[in-house]
Amino acid sequence: MAANLEDPAASVLRADNAKLAHDIDNYAQVTRDAAQADYAERNMSVREAFRIHKKAVFWSVVLSAALIMEGYDVVVITSFYGQPAFLRRFGVLNPASGKNVIPAPWQSGLVNGSSAGGIIGLMINGWASERFGPRRTYIISMLGMIISIFGPVFSQTLGQLVASEVICGLFWGVFQTLTTAYASEVCPIVLRHYLTAYINMCWGIGIFLSSGVVRATLTINSDWGWRLPFVIQWVWPVPLIIGAYLAPESPWWLVRQGRHEDAERSVARLTDPVLFSKEDAKRSVANMIHTTALEREMQAGTSYIQCFSGIDLRRTEIAMMVFALQLLSGENLVGQGVQFFEQAGLSTIAAFDINLALNSMFIIGTVASWFLLDHFGRRTIYFVGLVLMGTVLLVIGCMGFSNSSGAKWASGVLLVMLNFVYNATLGAVCYVIIAEVGSTRLRAKTIVLARCSYQVINIVCGIIVPRMLSPLAWNWGPKSGLFWFGSAALGGLYCYLRVPETKGRSYGELDILFQNKVPAWRFKGAKVDQFGLPDGNATPPVHDKDVDSKQE
Repeated sequence: MAANLEDPAASVLRADNAKLAHDIDNYAQVTRDAAQADYAERNMSVREAFRIHKKAVFWSVVLSAALIMEGYDVVVITSFYGQPAFLRRFGVLNPASGKNVIPAPWQSGLVNGSSAGGIIGLMINGWASERFGPRRTYIISMLGMIISIFGPVFSQTLGQLVASEVICGLFWGVFQTLTTAYASEVCPIVLRHYLTAYINMCWGIGIFLSSGVVRATLTINSDWGWRLPFVIQWVWPVPLIIGAYLAPESPWWLVRQGRHEDAERSVARLTDPVLFSKEDAKRSVANMIHTTALEREMQAGTSYIQCFSGIDLRRTEIAMMVFALQLLSGENLVGQGVQFFEQAGLSTIAAFDINLALNSMFIIGTVASWFLLDHFGRRTIYFVGLVLMGTVLLVIGCMGFSNSSGAKWASGVLLVMLNFVYNATLGAVCYVIIAEVGSTRLRAKTIVLARCSYQVINIVCGIIVPRMLSPLAWNWGPKSGLFWFGSAALGGLYCYLRVPETKGRSYGELDILFQNKVPAWRFKGAKVDQFGLPDGNATPPVHDKDVDSKQE
């Protein structure tokens, strides 16, 4: 199915659909229905798409709420590094300041414990969600979450806390990727970026809640000052289990299992029956059948090994790097916000107050990303985000050489600005790209591997960032910004050379573009025909990506 790419503007990349005839029953009718569904979907306005697919939006939002829980759980432990009751129980005396601190090695252990457990959970999810379906995997993991929360609540030593974080991480790893895959599979193209970017907001809501709860417990002098935030974790699982039980199964997963009639019923549950008929649902499933068959011809299997073979190697690499760049951009300084502010010279109360403003940027920034995604491509936003973050980090680093109180406050304000830029660009757009760049048959595993790359980098950052900020180690303080400026600059170079534009593309189109090895900077203008229907059909066979107005 290769095409001549010497003149991309004139070439049309076409799928060799004749090869699919043996893989699809009633091939001609299915292909015709698939083309009609594809044409209707890509010419749908945002308002029309929401009216038709509002149930899909609702269920995606419900299941994505697991990330609110996880955002709260994962980040709450780092907020304790400046919490008096926690420091009295677990800290050691810093002779220089006369105050208790958590040693940098233990900080690394607490952060990396959940990351290590998360990697295991991620790999299990890549297999389980495809074997048993997203809903069942989600419910079982929530039940495990209820049990694992007992660990941090009743821990008495830092070692017990680290072990508890590892066990909790096993289940957090499942939710990190399952929700992204589900959101990308239940909604049409024009709504896809809203719901996948919304996942970043869920993280932000959880992080904001955790910082608020820890701030509220500062005045509690007993062990309940740090135990109570852990206890609140039990609020989430039961309502989320009920939501997952009632939610429709992913129709794409049902198609991959060969359950086409069940997929049609699932699509019907995800759409408005008045605006989206049974015939519309049938055509929508036909598009899924066609895309799945197309990918089956392109790739040999659906294992993790396949993710690193043939055309899927490039897709996996992009997903992994895009996720890893979330941390390599310097955003990891935000996770240590309280400690960063205290090392900059602010009081404990002031540090926690600014930390609330810092974490509110997860929500505000994600809302801003929706407006950006409406008008600009994913590749453009991601690249510009890295450039802006690098600039802010450079300024923060330079201010680290001044001891004035104005410079200390300015570095704190700039860290808040850094988090806004991150969430308006990299933080939200990352989830959109990883949901789109992998093939549908390998989507769950591609997202799992992407998140694993994030966790590996997170472990590295969990080792070096506490040392950068700790007065008992390197004590760089705001000067750390200079290190991450260099990292963000290299990330921007990678983004320009390797990250393609996926805005408005159907999954079938993306399959063909990757199959033909189209360079990243040519994705936007390439013309693709994934159905190869003869002229004269009601559905135009070629979609010109230079015409973006119809996509909005």
